[in-house]
Amino acid sequence: MKRRDRRPSSTSTSVTELFPPPGQWTEDDYFALPDTNRYVELSEGRLIMPPHPTRRHQTVVERLFVQLYTFVRTHDLGEVHVAPLPVRLWPGKIREPDIFFIAREHADRLGEQFCGVPDLVVEVLSPQTRRTDRSEKFYEYARAGVAEYWLVDPDRRTVEVFALQEGAYELVGRYGPGEVARSRRLAGLEVPVDEILT
Repeated sequence: MKRRDRRPSSTSTSVTELFPPPGQWTEDDYFALPDTNRYVELSEGRLIMPPHPTRRHQTVVERLFVQLYTFVRTHDLGEVHVAPLPVRLWPGKIREPDIFFIAREHADRLGEQFCGVPDLVVEVLSPQTRRTDRSEKFYEYARAGVAEYWLVDPDRRTVEVFALQEGAYELVGRYGPGEVARSRRLAGLEVPVDEILT
């Protein structure tokens, strides 16, 4: 495919003219973006920039990451990563999950620039991302074959664990204060809700 020539034709060229219009972004365009600490996703030919996470959101991410990372590393099960790190669900669909796990047997999915489909994904909900995490990403992660999806809700102080069954997610458990969230994909992983949602 012939690449677009993005060189400005005159000094009056707008910066926006150097980039593809909405709906026409490709993976090549996406990966040619300058480095940034912002989350940037690619979906249906459009760039998506989720809102900056809050301190509360990041605190929950950090606490859960430590628990997942410690468990996975102790048992030599694979790798756990946090955003921003692109995950390619399928051609043209790139998301940046808050936390994701890729099993050792799927090490070929680990890349430097982006990773392939994870075995487990965690999204920590916020008012701005709640709808996307519960609808669009819920469908996309299932379609891509992500075996387990965790939705962590700091406002409701719940952790929901979903497992992929015949192409769709079924609820394994909804855990609240005083309870322990358990993974089906990572047998033996137990996360006390109070330790990540205080």
